[in-house]
Amino acid sequence: MCGICCSVSFSVEHFSRDLEESLLYNLKRRGPSRSKRLLKSNVNYQCLFSGHVLHLRGALTAQPVEDRRGNVFLWNGEVFSGLRVEAEENDTQIMFNHLSSCKDEADILSLFSKVQGPWSFIYYQASTHFLWFGRDFFGRRSLLWHFSSLGKSFCLSSVGPQKSGGANQWREVPASGIFRIDLHSTAISRCVILKLYPWKYICKETIDEECVNSLAQISADLPAFVSVVASEAKLYLEKPVVPLNRMLPQAPLETHCRPISSTPPTRGRLQDFLTDGHTKKVVQRFIDVLSVAVQRRVLYLPRDENLAPNAGLETCKRKANVAILFSGGIDSMVIATLADRHVPLGEPIDLLNVAFMTKENSPPVSFSKKKSEQKSNCEMPSEDLSKNVAGATAISPADTVPDRITGRAGLKELQTANPSRIWNFVEINVSLEELQKLRRTHICHLVQPLDTVLDDSIGCAVWFASRGIGQVVNQDEVKSYQSDAKVILTGIGADEQLAGYSRHRIRFQTLGLEGLNKELAMELGRISSRNLGRDDRVIGDHGKEARFPFLDENVVSFLNSLPVWEKANLTLPRGIGEKLLLRLAAVELGLTASSLLPKRAMQFGSRIAKLERRNEKASDKCSRLQTISLENFSFKKEVKS
Repeated sequence: MCGICCSVSFSVEHFSRDLEESLLYNLKRRGPSRSKRLLKSNVNYQCLFSGHVLHLRGALTAQPVEDRRGNVFLWNGEVFSGLRVEAEENDTQIMFNHLSSCKDEADILSLFSKVQGPWSFIYYQASTHFLWFGRDFFGRRSLLWHFSSLGKSFCLSSVGPQKSGGANQWREVPASGIFRIDLHSTAISRCVILKLYPWKYICKETIDEECVNSLAQISADLPAFVSVVASEAKLYLEKPVVPLNRMLPQAPLETHCRPISSTPPTRGRLQDFLTDGHTKKVVQRFIDVLSVAVQRRVLYLPRDENLAPNAGLETCKRKANVAILFSGGIDSMVIATLADRHVPLGEPIDLLNVAFMTKENSPPVSFSKKKSEQKSNCEMPSEDLSKNVAGATAISPADTVPDRITGRAGLKELQTANPSRIWNFVEINVSLEELQKLRRTHICHLVQPLDTVLDDSIGCAVWFASRGIGQVVNQDEVKSYQSDAKVILTGIGADEQLAGYSRHRIRFQTLGLEGLNKELAMELGRISSRNLGRDDRVIGDHGKEARFPFLDENVVSFLNSLPVWEKANLTLPRGIGEKLLLRLAAVELGLTASSLLPKRAMQFGSRIAKLERRNEKASDKCSRLQTISLENFSFKKEVKS
C-alpha cells in the first residue's frame, strides 16, 4: 500500500515545489514507512512526484524510483501472480525493472496485462515526455485526477485533499484501462488529450464499439478542455479474467432449480446438494482456488518484527499481522476459516466487528482497570474508550446490534474449529457523537468523490472498523485493544458474483436467468466505481492495506466459467438460495450456523443506517458529505519531512 501523487504544471505561474499541505498529510497517512519527493523539470512543464510507502514486502523501497535515463515510477500495488517476485524481493523494484526494459507501448501493455493483483501506478517516460497511469481491471486501488481550469495543471493522487466543493472536487480515474498523456504536446497546445488503452478480450470482435462507448462515458465526466481518444494502433490490455458464462439451460428451469419452499433453511438441506458428485467437485474446486487467493494475501509479511516484548498475558505475546472485516456472515466466516489454514498458528488473527450506538443509548461506564493493567503492551487505550466500554456483566446497546450478535456466534464457530488459534474478536463500538465528529473532520474527504447516503454509511463503517480501536473480551475480562494488523481482508466481491443482493432475486423473478446474468455482469463491471476506490481510500487512511480474496483474478475466472445456476439458486429461500456455492463451500469447511445466515448489508448489520435520518434512500445525495470542516484538524509536523 502506498500513497502516490504526481502534480503536473504547464505554465510558470503554476510551478510548485510542494503539494498542498492537507494533500501531503493524507498521502502520508497511507504510507507511513517512508516518504520521498522528486521534481522533474522541462522547458515546457514540471512534474512533482510524491511517494509514501507502507512497507509490507521485501526490502523497503522508497518511492518514487528513478533510473539512469530519467524515467520515474510510482507504484501502489501488489504482484500476487503473473510476474516472478521472490519472497525477499520488492515488487515496486521488480515492476520498474520490467518497465525500464520495455521498448514500446505494446511492451508496456503486455506487462500490465500479465500482472495479477491490485494496483495503481504513475510512470514517466523521460525520452518521450509520456506520462502513463491507471488502475487494475477491478479498480482495487484508488487513483483520482483533478484538472485545473484552462488546462494549466493537473494532478493524479491516491487520495484528495482535506476539502470539498463542486469546483474543487476530484474524480476517480476510471478503471477502463491505462491512460497516456504527451506532456510536451499538451504544454504547447494547452489542450489536454488523454490516450486510452482499454481492457479487452482478445477473442472479442466488438473492440471498436466497446472502445467508443468507454471513451464517451469517460469524456462525459471531464472538463471541456480535456478529451479522451483511442490509440491509433488500436492497442489494448488483455483482460485478466475469462468472460462471464451466460449459458442458459436447454432443459426447463425446474430441472436445474428446485422450487421455492417455505421450509426454514437447514444445514441438512445444504448437505443434500453435496450428495451430487458434480456439485461436490465444483464446490471443492471453488474452495481450492479461494484458498490459494487467501494464501497469497496473508503470506510474505514482515512477521519477525511483530513480537511484543514483555507482554503480560499469553494472548498478547504476538501481534496479529492479518485482520478481517468480520460480521460473522458467510463471506467473512469463509475468509477467516481459510486464513486459519495459512496464517502461522502461533500468530493471532484480528476479527474487526463494528457496531454503532445512538447517543442516548451509550453504554454505562461500569468497567474499571488497574493502572498496572493499563500499562500492558496488550492494552492499547483509545480516545474516549471509557464511553464505549461496559463491564463484562453490563449490557451494552452494542450487544443488540445484528452484526455483533452474529459476530460473536461466528467467533464461537471458529474457536471450536481451531481452539489453538488466538482469535481476537475486536468489538468496535461507535457513538453518534464520535461518528459525527470524525465524519466531519476526517472521513468525508476519503469517501468523496462518491456522495450518496450508501457511500456515507459504508465508508464510515469501514473506516471505524479498519481503525481497529475497541475492546476484546477474554474469559469475562474486558480489555481495551487496538489492532495493528497492516493487512485487512474483506469479503467484497462475493455478493456481486454469487447473487447475494435482494435486487438479484428481484431481477431473477422478473427476467429469469438471462436477466440475472445481465445483472451479475453489470455488478462486476461497476464495482470499481461503486465500491473499491472508496474502500481503498478509507482503509488506507490508517496505514493499512485492503485485500480482496473474492476478487482474485483466478477466483473471478473460475466463477465466471460456471453457469449461473451452479452459483446461486434463487428459487430457494433466503439463507440458502443466494450465494449457494459459497454456502456449500462453508459446509464442506465445517461451518455450521453461519452457512445459513441470509445476506445483511453492512449499513444495517452495524446499525449505522439507524443513527441519523431514517427516511433517506441509499441512492440519495448525502448532505453530510457535502462540506468538510477543518476544525479540530491539525496537520502533523512530519508532512514537512
